[in-house]
Amino acid sequence: MSMRKKYFGDRAFYKMALTVSIPMMLQNFITNFVSLLDNFMVGAVGTEEMTAVSIVNQILFVFNLVVFGALSGAGIFTAQYHGKQDNNGVRFTLRFKVAIGLLLSVIAVVLLIVLDDTFIGLFIHDVDPNINVEQTILFAKEYLKIMLWGLAPFALASALSSTLRETEETLVPMLIGLAAVITNCLFNYLLIFGKIGFPRLGVRGAAIATVLSRFVEFGLLAVYCFKKRGRFPYLHGAFRSLRIPAAVLGQIGKKGLPLLFNELFWSGGVALTGAGYSLHGLSVVAGYSISSTVVNLFTIAFLSFGAAIGIIVGKQLGASEFDEAVDSCRKLSVFAVLMSLGVTLIVVLVGYRIPMLYNTTEQSKEFAMYFIRTSALFFPFTAFANASYFTLRSGGRTGLTILYDSVFVMTVSVPAVFLLYYAAHLDIWKVYPIIQALEILKCLIGYAFLKKRIWVKNIVDTTEQGER
Repeated sequence: MSMRKKYFGDRAFYKMALTVSIPMMLQNFITNFVSLLDNFMVGAVGTEEMTAVSIVNQILFVFNLVVFGALSGAGIFTAQYHGKQDNNGVRFTLRFKVAIGLLLSVIAVVLLIVLDDTFIGLFIHDVDPNINVEQTILFAKEYLKIMLWGLAPFALASALSSTLRETEETLVPMLIGLAAVITNCLFNYLLIFGKIGFPRLGVRGAAIATVLSRFVEFGLLAVYCFKKRGRFPYLHGAFRSLRIPAAVLGQIGKKGLPLLFNELFWSGGVALTGAGYSLHGLSVVAGYSISSTVVNLFTIAFLSFGAAIGIIVGKQLGASEFDEAVDSCRKLSVFAVLMSLGVTLIVVLVGYRIPMLYNTTEQSKEFAMYFIRTSALFFPFTAFANASYFTLRSGGRTGLTILYDSVFVMTVSVPAVFLLYYAAHLDIWKVYPIIQALEILKCLIGYAFLKKRIWVKNIVDTTEQGER
């Protein structure tokens, strides 16, 4: 009985947790399902087109994660200020998110315009006779050029939606996200294939549809926040100025900027790992693109639940409910792992066959199915590592978060994928499961951090906000 109470909550506990997490799960499911449709529709045009889109999306993944890291740094404080019922504090974190999101967008646009050849070249290796390299590069540049227009609205929408979620308004961002992905899906169909009078634009159509959906999401969020500002006190005068008290800015900078760099290096490490896989040929890139999209669709349940852990535990830490935070972390982590076991079973039995629906080379399909099944075997470890990450972050332990996340991928995963190719001369059939198995080591490190309770900390008690 004591073991059951230690690791499992009651009905009210899970109802609270699912109330926070289900809207995020649904939003991420919709987003990833549409990504699957996008991937499928672009793949129907040709393997070169799908490979080009995959390469650019891996590059833009770095920008998306850097924005996520910057907003997450401020989001630690948002959740704890919310737990403390400090609307001034939440208001200041929202201002920070908007400012840093715009700054990062400008920097990314400049870098991607100037260094587009360099970034795309990381994934291009002329070792695959089944795919035209020149066409792939051309399609990638066309797609990237249009996608740059969507960076700023993506950052601004992320700033608004993350603040709403961190203050326990998760349903509306989900519904608005649904509207955005429906827009994306509809215009993908119309513009990629040239339906009902629209021009047939291929990869350019896919990019235009995505950019349009970014503006729709940001516009709807902005209208909602303006209309409902009476419901959320922190929105009153939120953008009357962009002033942030020095004490708050210093705290966010101290705790938050490390998370920005963490996401930069972690996403960069993931991109470099993908570049390491690309050494085995563009058919591997195409297969990896398909598998990543499918895996992302199936993992949203337990990965989104990890984000909910951060919100729930962060609120309890902000209210100085330390024992409750430890108890919630333990029970929610167990629940996330149990969810992942169910997902693993589904993927291993049936989910791995999704690549058979794609109009691409048989070699690419074979790689994709192998990658999906291999990834699924490590889902429980991924679930626990994800829960550990969000728990450490909720307590403001950004230094440990960096060690646990980006330092690990940069010093372990990235060197491994290149050494296995250049030094060990292993093929992709052996390299991929070895890299996936490194998740076990990460779990052991995460468990040690959680066990020591070094993340149990209220970081907003000493922060002085000053005037609005």
